[in-house]
Amino acid sequence: MSMETTAWAQLRSVMTAEDERRPVTRDTLRRIGAFAGPHRRKLILFLLLGTATAALAVATPVLAGRVVNTIVSGGAPDTVVRLALLIALIAVVEAALGVLGRRLSAALGEDLILGLRTAVFDHVQRMPVAFFTRTRTGALVSRLNNDVIGAQRAFSSTLSTVVANVVTLVLTLGVMLTLSWQITLLALVLLPVFVIPARRMGRRMAGLQREAATLNAAMGTRMTERFSAPGATLVKLFGRPEEESEEFAVRARRVRDIGVRTATAQTVFITALTLVSALALALVYGLGGRLALSGTLDAGAVVALALLLTRLYAPLTSLAGARVEVMSALVSFERVFEVLDLDPLIREKPDARAVPEGPVAVEFDDVRFGYPSADKVSLASLEEVAALDTRGGEEVLHGVSFRAEPGQTVALVGSSGAGKSTIAALLPRLYDVDAGAVRVGGTDVRDLSAASLRATVGMVTQDGHLFHDTVRANLLLARPDAGEQDLWDALRRARLDALVRALPDGLDTVVGERGYRLSGGERQRMTIARLLLARQRVVVLDEATAHLDNTSEAAVQEALGEALEGRTALVIAHRLSTVRAADLILVVEAGRVVERGTHEELLDAGGRYAELYRTQFEGEGVDAGVSV
Repeated sequence: MSMETTAWAQLRSVMTAEDERRPVTRDTLRRIGAFAGPHRRKLILFLLLGTATAALAVATPVLAGRVVNTIVSGGAPDTVVRLALLIALIAVVEAALGVLGRRLSAALGEDLILGLRTAVFDHVQRMPVAFFTRTRTGALVSRLNNDVIGAQRAFSSTLSTVVANVVTLVLTLGVMLTLSWQITLLALVLLPVFVIPARRMGRRMAGLQREAATLNAAMGTRMTERFSAPGATLVKLFGRPEEESEEFAVRARRVRDIGVRTATAQTVFITALTLVSALALALVYGLGGRLALSGTLDAGAVVALALLLTRLYAPLTSLAGARVEVMSALVSFERVFEVLDLDPLIREKPDARAVPEGPVAVEFDDVRFGYPSADKVSLASLEEVAALDTRGGEEVLHGVSFRAEPGQTVALVGSSGAGKSTIAALLPRLYDVDAGAVRVGGTDVRDLSAASLRATVGMVTQDGHLFHDTVRANLLLARPDAGEQDLWDALRRARLDALVRALPDGLDTVVGERGYRLSGGERQRMTIARLLLARQRVVVLDEATAHLDNTSEAAVQEALGEALEGRTALVIAHRLSTVRAADLILVVEAGRVVERGTHEELLDAGGRYAELYRTQFEGEGVDAGVSV
């Protein structure tokens, strides 16, 4: 390794490593050891290969010195040839070990990445909805990418580098001291001239890099927001293109300026250290040559010392920054463990059972519930705030009780924020109740297996979310084993088959991010088709026709008629006209059921339901837009 390469490596090490000062606990080290346990054999072999490679790297300069001594002393040509062949053999073996070590390093690193990523992904999948409503998606994705890779680097790079450098350093110092203690001391005296500038310049460069990263992240966030379908629409409606462009250009120019400063500083730094290394070599040749001419040192020793000098500086400078690299890798592990340590509020019991076969009833028994506070479901670093919001936990449902018999439809109406969607979210167990019980088929949902509950309870929300994937993939999410005919049957019953047949690629047409290539009504019918395909026995409709025009609503209502047929249903209605035929209507206000009965019974009672009904339908028959 040349001096210039060593300088770049040292600078990059200090620039890219996070200079974290918080201590790493023994528990973290223990957990890292447990995580690395299954890969113990690969890890040991990897370290042995690194040690062998380091030893071979020191052998080559020694043999080169012997070649020079043989030539100077007029030795036998066969000796020179044998030494040259040995040097060639060492080079071949070193290259082979390097390739094998790199392959082993890649396998070890990728295995760790796979294990960490799947562990984090699986754990995040078990987190409650409250976790996702608070967490910034980008910060969470960063844990799965940047921090996992940083943790992997501890094994695939940092650990092997430290071991190899220690072995190389010990062997190199030992050989150099046997050849000439004077030159060895000179090399050590010059080391601070090489290392100290690297440390100082590295911190300066790290500051520039962090500033550039912050600006790039800001530009990335701005582009993501502006380039999404809703963001682009908002900008076109209310934005000012000239100001948007100028603000983006200002940030881009700042990134450009930092890039120029960084490149200039790097060049000055590398040039200075290359000059220092050249002067060090000159001193070695000068002092070594003088000692050789005086007869106290062999000419071959001078050549060997010069070659060994690079083997001395490289590990020393690398080890000088090893602590920062190790701490950075360990901090990455801590950040990953931080996510894994978040306790999922929704847990499946070991003895969880399935929902009984046949039609099922739904029962809410004196249900009380309050949304969990941030400290129970989130992390400040994932929300990108200094401290978590301590508010939360206040009860929002107060003793809600009702029962939907098998095949019955229960409708929830009331003012916005009354608690209707909260009640709906408790049925598929998106949250757990604080008191009371939610039962499906006579069994508390907390005693049911997650798979059985998913197979029994289906839900259609008002946003009609679809993944950026094909129509087929979005439907198969509900039932992966569904055949082609099943898909078309579900689309037909959702009044969507004609539209899908007219699409360019039919079932294999990509619907776009969040399904934005479809209209609002088409997205809703797609989610209803997914519900029909799943064949769940309990259906929850959370304002499934909200924000739709009359034509789209009519099409969705037709599809909903298919979805509700023969099923137990919990319906949150935006328009009271859609729930007149419900078997039971519950009026929810401030987290309590204040009225219950059929449409006619509630109108005759003249209470809150009658008031809402008059608000919507009195006058000229125009929907007053009250969210109920």
